[in-house]
Amino acid sequence: MPTTLVVTRNVEARYRGFLTSIMLEVAPGVYVAPDLSVGVRTRVWNVLSSWWSVLRNGSIVMVWRDTQAVGNLRIEILGEPPKEIVDADGVLLVKRQ
Repeated sequence: MPTTLVVTRNVEARYRGFLTSIMLEVAPGVYVAPDLSVGVRTRVWNVLSSWWSVLRNGSIVMVWRDTQAVGNLRIEILGEPPKEIVDADGVLLVKRQ
């Protein structure tokens, strides 16, 4: 169960209430959970996605360790241009679409 990080920006208060019930808010809009299971992380992302699809305000980024992904990181984004980690001859870069 890898550490999960969620960063919110310019979102409604409901996100803060929901995320603080599951994760620790270490800075304004920055939430961390050291041992969130895959199932819980998936349900959290589904709730955030469904709210965001209705409200369409601000941005949300979720990051966690995924050994199957480039750079061993998985990034999910709502509200910003999508980004992905790419391997450029051993150097990890963030690619914006």
